[in-house]
Amino acid sequence: MTAIIDYGAGNIRSVQNALQYLGEEAVLTSDPSVILSADHVILPGVGSFGDAMERLRSADLTGVIRKLCAGGTPFLGICLGLQLLFEQSEESPGVSGLGILPGRIVRIPEETDSGTRYKVPEIGWNSLTYPNHGRLFSGVPEGAYVYFVHSYYLQCADSSLVTARTKYSTMIDASVEKGNVFACQFHPEKSERIGMQILRNFLSVRKEGVC
Repeated sequence: MTAIIDYGAGNIRSVQNALQYLGEEAVLTSDPSVILSADHVILPGVGSFGDAMERLRSADLTGVIRKLCAGGTPFLGICLGLQLLFEQSEESPGVSGLGILPGRIVRIPEETDSGTRYKVPEIGWNSLTYPNHGRLFSGVPEGAYVYFVHSYYLQCADSSLVTARTKYSTMIDASVEKGNVFACQFHPEKSERIGMQILRNFLSVRKEGVC
């Protein structure tokens, strides 16, 4: 069973529908006991970094998430769910993230050094490159396209954790992996065939070790 953490931050049903399409039992829940007993856990989300952290704290879920990671349960953060795993975000100055992974979240630049302008948020399909081996991308070719919707992006403090990058107005760390903790800035549940393969790969990970 996969628990999808429901903390009122949106992008819940589409994740559940994708998992059910793959034949996985997927439960939307904010119940710590259900989350802690799950075989896999997903933290989705869209919206504001600060609001999401407040919702997680109000629901007493921050400690639950940290315990999951320390215990080695396969855990996947999606979009805002990726950002919350890190230490801070320019979107919400003074608000601490979960701090499970090292790095910060910054706003996508609207203009490059050469003067080329980009629309922010980035909405649409973009291709991936793989600087390090990542289990999420087994069987997914270099240059595969996935779907993004975001105004802020990850600058990971440990490049060895970055398993996928994409280029928009700047180079974006699009996916990370540490132990049994995975996260992606893009939406696999909206990325059609490639996204389904990424979710299959996550579901194939079994609990082992610690993150």
